[in-house]
Amino acid sequence: MGGLLALSSGIDRINSFIGRSVAWLILVAVFVSAINAIVRKIFSISSNAWLELQWYLYGAAFMLAAAYTLLENEHVRIDIIYGSKSRRTQHWIDLLGTVLFLLPFTGLMIWLIYPSLMSSWRTGEISSNAGGLIVWPAKAALLAGFILLFVQGLSELIKKIAVMRGLIPDEHAHESLEEIAQREAELLAAQLDVEDPGKIIENDRKTDPNREAKQ
Repeated sequence: MGGLLALSSGIDRINSFIGRSVAWLILVAVFVSAINAIVRKIFSISSNAWLELQWYLYGAAFMLAAAYTLLENEHVRIDIIYGSKSRRTQHWIDLLGTVLFLLPFTGLMIWLIYPSLMSSWRTGEISSNAGGLIVWPAKAALLAGFILLFVQGLSELIKKIAVMRGLIPDEHAHESLEEIAQREAELLAAQLDVEDPGKIIENDRKTDPNREAKQ
């Protein structure tokens, strides 16, 4: 298991670096969008190439950071059953979800996108919009994103098995609804104790028995 955990750690480092790096593409896309808008308003010039470049950049940032988002456990979770279950049951849901859905889906997308990418590369396919960009870079970003997501899924699977076997700590512990309610009740009770004047006086007496005599 040690070798698999080392592999998982390497995958995590790669996707963490890529995810943090491609975040800058959003800033570049904002600048492109701003320049395109200024040119269009001032000079009444519009270019499909600049418009397509914007969504190329946004799409690349979204796809290439998807694996990093999975690493950080930040994907949107529609919680209907998951939150009410014990942590052990949640582990099984995550594990089966990865094996039965995430890995097959990303594997299928890789298998479907690759031939299309190769065809676009060989033919020099260009966007159907007038003055549009070549298509293969967008397809390449799409393929790379699913490859990164697939290998990150493998990493998460390795870590999940290790957590369930007690080999590593659970870094993304997800509280059940019952645990959240209990914790909030405890915090509320502690807050009420602090706000109770009788409790405050009692605590003061315990900390300073001579307080009344001084007053």
